[in-house]
Amino acid sequence: MIRPVITVAAAWIQDDAGRTLLSQRRPGDSFPLHWEFPGGKLQPGETPEVALVRELQEELGITVLDPQPWCFVSHDYKSFHLLMLVYHCTRFINEPQALEVNCFGWFDLEAMTRLKFPPADLPLLERMRALV
Repeated sequence: MIRPVITVAAAWIQDDAGRTLLSQRRPGDSFPLHWEFPGGKLQPGETPEVALVRELQEELGITVLDPQPWCFVSHDYKSFHLLMLVYHCTRFINEPQALEVNCFGWFDLEAMTRLKFPPADLPLLERMRALV
């Protein structure tokens, strides 16, 4: 069965203490109340970097500066295939706000391992764990 491919841009945002900014999905979303690396779908004609900046402004009210490509995740869901392009970000403008997410938080890697994530985000935790 052919399924649509959905491309998203996501951010691994770290603060000066090395903590990671995560957002929590809303109760009515797919994977309700799961934590995730913030970002979202690319719109037609949009580059991943432009989509990332737009999504982070819409969801959290922040503007990332100089996002660097980090990795990608390719994951099969039942009704679609997800291609997630992940950028590492250490600089941003404004304090995060929960604008289009349930809430957000800053987490170290140990705390992140106790959170509930959508399946496509789990490989990112493994990659992060390999860096320490």
